[in-house]
Amino acid sequence: MAAEKVKVNVKKGDMVMVITGKDAGKKGKVLQVIPDKSRVVVEKVNTVKKHQKPTKDIPQGGIMEQEAPIHSSNVMLYCTECNSVTRKSIKITGEGKVRVCKKCGHNLPDKNKK
Repeated sequence: MAAEKVKVNVKKGDMVMVITGKDAGKKGKVLQVIPDKSRVVVEKVNTVKKHQKPTKDIPQGGIMEQEAPIHSSNVMLYCTECNSVTRKSIKITGEGKVRVCKKCGHNLPDKNKK
């Protein structure tokens, strides 16, 4: 049975905090978002050991540690201004829509904008 697609409220590059699970309380940057599975990969969270065969890129092979995806409902946006987890709000300004912290009203950094 296919997993139900849920809206992911974080973007690549956002600072998040894990709110449930074995890594609850850890903070990290979102490295990858997988929207069709409702999962995110967070830096230094949910690390697993993977046995790697020697390849041209990794000639020694061995046991590598890497981050595995976790469900997007287990993370919340983290505001660095008020140092707490928060929800996002959208504010319309002259340059378009801006994501804003619900608690302190500060603009959330948007790494994807050019």
